[in-house]
Amino acid sequence: MTASGPSFELSEEHKMIQKAARDFAQNEIAPIAAEFDESGDFPIDTIRKMGEMGFMGIEVPEEYGGAGMDTLSYVLALEEICKADAAHGTIMSVNNSLYCYAFLRFGTDEQKKKYLKPVASGQAIGAYSLTEPMSGSDAGTMSSRAVRDGDVYVINGLKSWVSSAPKADYVLLFTMTDPEKKHRGVTAFIIEANQAGYRLGKPEPKLGIRASGTSEIVFEDYRCPVENRLGEEGEGFKIAMTVLDAGRIGIASQALGIADAAYEASLEYAREREAFGKKIGQFQGISFQLADMKTRIEASRLLIYNAALAKQNAKEKGGRYTLEASMAKLFASETAMFCAHAAVQIHGGMGYSKELPIERFFRDAKITEIYEGTSEIQRLVISRLELGLK
Repeated sequence: MTASGPSFELSEEHKMIQKAARDFAQNEIAPIAAEFDESGDFPIDTIRKMGEMGFMGIEVPEEYGGAGMDTLSYVLALEEICKADAAHGTIMSVNNSLYCYAFLRFGTDEQKKKYLKPVASGQAIGAYSLTEPMSGSDAGTMSSRAVRDGDVYVINGLKSWVSSAPKADYVLLFTMTDPEKKHRGVTAFIIEANQAGYRLGKPEPKLGIRASGTSEIVFEDYRCPVENRLGEEGEGFKIAMTVLDAGRIGIASQALGIADAAYEASLEYAREREAFGKKIGQFQGISFQLADMKTRIEASRLLIYNAALAKQNAKEKGGRYTLEASMAKLFASETAMFCAHAAVQIHGGMGYSKELPIERFFRDAKITEIYEGTSEIQRLVISRLELGLK
């Protein structure tokens, strides 16, 4: 891939994965998206197929079960999946960005072989658990605890809003080992979901991305071996924030997919629907909305590609890409909401009807402004980095 000015030229390899993802999404996911949105069931069969195609561990080296591709490949594939259904995209994003990336950056070789390989290959499902009922972006206030007892940690507490939890085989858990140190007392652990002391709490009744599966996790004297600690004690917050940089690129790509789907549906409708003797796209009120949608989508795409390049450079040369990831996530998520809102308005009553996917795009778009750091948190991150504040 080469970059020249503001435009990006995709390599043949990138075009191939983009097409493979598009074909799979439109042929396998789009026809069932409404059904799974309605039922809220986890689409395990299509997720397994996505694993077989390499979509569940795109950046993971082949030796650990992944596809061994780059970040741009990941965002291209994720956008196409999310154009068909954002819920499938959420599962894919959690697997790739939050779970697999954490092991690539911080896992030992033994941990990668045991806990990364099955998830990257799609044979198992991974989840990431940071949030609690009274602890979101402020991780220093979490109340769950892990207490060292010889060669194990005994974990107790309640975690909430855990994406993929209902089907997760392994969970990357962040909990307190030293509460007095606040966020510097957070430690990361690899949790096996089939062990005693682990159970699912209430499922979250969500507005959108309903098929992705989200629930609480309850820990009651769960015994986690010391070798299942990811990193050292007290490094959990650093690991969580590093991983969220990758996660925000994933959510930005998801938002772009939703925005694209809303725009393409609106464009087609504006060309076909007639009112007062004209196609509605001929009215300035509609055409200007389409112009704004298209402009925001292309701006989002460039921010996301730029963040993908920054992540790739960081992998090769070191450093962080927090600023690029936060800007992409902020702008793309607000673009998704803008485009979904406009799409409902352009479609009128049909935009409000479940007969079309427009209302689903609207419901799915909202979460991109909230999870993995709200828009307010992104603005805080961006401004503090620009001001040179810690």
